Parts: sequence; C-alpha cells; structure tokens
Amino acid sequence: MRNSLILLMLILLTACGKKVKDPAPAGKQPDIFPDYVGVTIPAGIAPLNFTMADGSDDWMDVTVKGAKGGELHAAGRHADFDIGEWRRLTEANAGADLTIAVCVLHDGAWTSYEPFTIHVSEFPLDDYGLTYRRIPPGYEVGGDIGIYQRDLHSFDEEPILTETTVPGRCMNCHTANRTDPSRLTMQIRGENGGTLIQQDGVQRWINTRTDSTKAAGSYAYWHPSGDYCAYALNAVHQSFHVGSRQRIEVYHSFGDVMVLDTRSDQMLLTPLLMTDDLEIFPAFSHSGDTLYYSTSKPCNVPAEYEKVKCSLCAIAFDAASGRYGDTVDTLLNARLTDKSYTLARPSYDGRWLMYTVADCGNFPVCRSEADLWLMDLTTRETRPLTEVNSHDTESWHSWSSNSHWFVFSSKRADGMYTQLFLACIDDSGRVSKPFLLPQRDPKRYYDRMMDAYNVPDFTRTRVLFDAREAQRQVFAKDKKQVKIKD
Repeated sequence: MRNSLILLMLILLTACGKKVKDPAPAGKQPDIFPDYVGVTIPAGIAPLNFTMADGSDDWMDVTVKGAKGGELHAAGRHADFDIGEWRRLTEANAGADLTIAVCVLHDGAWTSYEPFTIHVSEFPLDDYGLTYRRIPPGYEVGGDIGIYQRDLHSFDEEPILTETTVPGRCMNCHTANRTDPSRLTMQIRGENGGTLIQQDGVQRWINTRTDSTKAAGSYAYWHPSGDYCAYALNAVHQSFHVGSRQRIEVYHSFGDVMVLDTRSDQMLLTPLLMTDDLEIFPAFSHSGDTLYYSTSKPCNVPAEYEKVKCSLCAIAFDAASGRYGDTVDTLLNARLTDKSYTLARPSYDGRWLMYTVADCGNFPVCRSEADLWLMDLTTRETRPLTEVNSHDTESWHSWSSNSHWFVFSSKRADGMYTQLFLACIDDSGRVSKPFLLPQRDPKRYYDRMMDAYNVPDFTRTRVLFDAREAQRQVFAKDKKQVKIKD
C-alpha cells in the first residue's frame, strides 16, 4: 500500500512538472509530422495524432477546441488523442473548424506555437475502411506481400490474404464492387494461379486464360449490377535505369480488355478491345453503360519506353445483352498532347473522372512526374489536381461510396515508398489539402514501415474472407475454365 502511494505521488509530481508555464511565443505555426495543418477531414475518422517534424523527443502539450464546442487534450512525446473523445469532438463539429494549440518543452523551457485549424467536413465518410496491398518496394516477383484492410475510424488493421497463406504466390488487383465487398475479385499470378470471384461470401477461383487470349485477367473493375467484371489481359515487365533519377521502368508488352459474365463464367470479347494496340485499365461508368480504358500504339519496349503514350477512350456496353458498342470514343488523345493517360476512375455519382497523367508509359506508379487530373463529365473540361499533386508520383486513386472523398498513393515522402493520402471534393470540384493516413504513433510507424502501399480502395463494410478456403482452392488443380461467349 505504501509503495502504491509513493508511486502515485511520483506520477502526480511528474505530471505537475510537465504543465505549461510561461511559454515563449514561437511566432509561427508548428512544423508537425504528419502535416495536418489546414487539412479537411471527415467526422469520426481515426485521430490525427502527430509529432514535431524535426524528430525531436520533446514533450508536447496539445489542446484541441471545436468551433461548435468541445475540447480535448493530449500530452506526451507525441499528440496521442483518445479515439472516443476525438470521435465525439469531430462529430459535434461537422462543418466547422477545430483549433489546435501546441506547446513544446525543450531544455526546460516551454514554447507556444501559433494555433492551426483542421476543418471537419459536412460530407461524411461512412465507409468502414480501406483495402490495400502492402509490398516491399523491391524488384522480385511475389515475396512477403499481403492484402490488408484498415478500419478508418480506428487504427485496427487485419490481413485479408498474405503470402504466408499462399506461399510463393503474387496476389494483386483486389477489387470490390464500388466499395461493396460482397462482390470481390482478386488475381494470383504464376503456377496454379487463378482469378477469384467472391459473391456473398462464396469463393470461386477460376482460370481466365484461354487458347484465344494471351493472359489471365487483371486490373479488374466491376459493373454496378455485379453481374459483370472487366479485366485487362496483359503481361507486365520491369527494366532498370542506370545513372538516372528513375530507378525502374515497369511496362506492359501487350494488353487486351474483356468483360467476364460472372453468372455464366463466359468471356465477352470484341475486336475493338483486342487490337494490335495495347488496351489496359478498364473501368465502367457509374451507370454501367460505358467502359473506359487506356490504349497505346505498339512500341519496342523497353528500348522505346519513352514512346509509349496512352490515350483515354470509351466504348458503350449494354448489360442486358452483354454486347459492346461498335465505335470507340477518344476522350483524351495522347498523339495530340504528347502525354500518357491511364487509370481512369469515374466517381460513383457520375460527375467526375479522375485519371493519371505522365510523360510516357502505362504503369504510372513508377513515373515520378505522374499526377492526378480531373475531368468534369458534364462538360469534359479537365484540370490538374494541383491541390493534391506533389513533386513525385501520385497514382492508384479510388473514390468513397458517396464520391466526396478519394484516396491515392504518393511517393512524396522519399521517392520510393508509396503512402496513402485522403482528400475531400465538394459539389463544385474544389479539393482540399490531402492528409496522410492516420496512425497511432505516426513517426514511429512510418519510420519503421518497410512496405509500400499499393492499390488502395474504400470498402463500405468490413471484408469477410476465408483465407483457408482461398489456400485450398488456389492450390487445387481443378479450377473452372472460362469460355468465350459466341
């Protein structure tokens, strides 16, 4: 009992010794990591914990006040807010600002910084979380990779499928149906590989390569009905630069696009999407009556990789008959602009089309100049998303279910590791300053994180997936062979 009282007194004395006293004004806002100064967030998202960007281990005292009321406090080596208190404060201040005051204790003296604000958007983010692949930024095939899901309203992360479950297999292209994981597809390359079609929790691993097609399906995108899923049939390769800022060039040597009828496991083909040109990165429009994709003229890659320029095109699709239109509409012509347009992703409300622009190539995550652009589908006006673009790669973007938030990967931190950023877009197309995916101890987490984030996507609900069943079916030799529809 006596020892407990002594311990309590020491704790209280330590706490008293950390109280802010006679702080000297810094005359500027704090330089924090992550940079959350002036960002816009959804109510209820995980706390935006932060530390000083200089890497110091100084004690911080942080107070957050809501314009509509409420206050919370955190003190320690980094600002570590209580999840429940943060959620209540942000929900009470939807549509208003949070004001953050930071004081730092250094060498026994306190410094107070000018307050900064975080805006809590009136647009909710009701989706459960994100799915993504985590992969070391190396150059081998397969390895210690996995597909994970993260609860956006807490810091909880859990694996969906990892290499430890299916050893030696490279898994990729996990795609839910417009944030609804009741329809899920995924591709595993290599021997005994296959394409997952999961519908309402039931897995089917099928073989999407046929004698009439060059490869199995990848880069998937669901039709809003859930009856169809579009895939690219392609081969991906990598080469290395010497004496250049670019480390690696990833490219596709060929590519076609097809649609799979998931009810009958039949492939729907058209000569317009299986030309001598390269067709890749399909995506259905919000209504499902249009299929977007990128296409480029054949080049002798890797020697002529700089000549690879992708145009952004569209073709009609009729879900009732499973037939394509007979003409191709070129939305952005690479020959006229000398740019490469890839990864078209329409917002689910039908208003916007977000895509990646690079100087060349058809794998933008390896292009340091790659930026995000936005097209207004009502006018076809386009503009670069200067609000979110940086000096390095931005790519692999996806929309939230209400089309007011998007996630993208960026290499702005060090040019090698892709990290995930989120941003808000309003009804007029104005985009907020992006913010890094929150972590409980962000400096420690991102300094020790040896994986890059790949292909992020929102999920409306938690993904339910039986990894043991996936293992059984992946290593089975009797996968159903898809057929081509006459």
